[in-house]
Amino acid sequence: MADSEHAGVEDAWTPVPGAAVGWLSELDPDHCYSGFEPPRRPDAAWILHAMYAWKEGLVTTTHDDVHQSVRAAGLTEPDVTADADLGDLLEGAVVTGTGLGRSGHPGAGWRRLRWAELARGFGEPPVPEGELPGNRCLRQAHPTGSWSAAIAPPAEGCLDRESWQRLIGVLIRHDLGGEDAECLAYYCPLVTAEWDDETVLAGRLGDAAALYDHPAMQSCPSNLWADDRSWVVYCDWDLWGTKVVGPVSLIEALLADPELEALRLPWTG
Repeated sequence: MADSEHAGVEDAWTPVPGAAVGWLSELDPDHCYSGFEPPRRPDAAWILHAMYAWKEGLVTTTHDDVHQSVRAAGLTEPDVTADADLGDLLEGAVVTGTGLGRSGHPGAGWRRLRWAELARGFGEPPVPEGELPGNRCLRQAHPTGSWSAAIAPPAEGCLDRESWQRLIGVLIRHDLGGEDAECLAYYCPLVTAEWDDETVLAGRLGDAAALYDHPAMQSCPSNLWADDRSWVVYCDWDLWGTKVVGPVSLIEALLADPELEALRLPWTG
């Protein structure tokens, strides 16, 4: 994104006092560091973060296998850390292939792989009952923790770019204010590294798609909500899914959207 476009995002979204997120904190006091999960108001759905498969087919080689092979060949520098204990801990870590933060279509040669398609092949639901969309899902696809190198798995902590843009379009069509609807965006401390002050921005819903590339952030907002609180978006830094709560008509539109993969998870409230 060009510098002028970065400036446009920052001009369109202005900081407001952190107290603006207080009502969400009251709804979910235990999730202040990774985003606030609101209960259904009155309905809710989870948008599953997109994953992609190499069009030529899957392989048994995992992302960790590739990483270990590259390191063994001396093609990358060994990980260096000032903390020897941390270095020992990371030595046996598995490279899962899952990214953290922004993601999007990998480019030519890749196709969208729906959670439902992969889960159907294993005879299991995309999200097991009682679970949230995260690393406990689709376990047969990554039994060792590392995914096939021919799969770009769902990103953690942030909705993928294409789904974010699609979501904003649906919100614009269902909010009475349309593009001019006032809304607020909250970025949790795990995104901002600001542990003493809440980071909240205010702007127009019509400018919310550009928040995905806010130069000061590495993620979409942890929460985005209408000023009248009629809908709320929640993206936990530790999950592979983004929750949207609001009117039944909005939720049904998300569930029916052909570009989104969304589902209701009643046990999440």
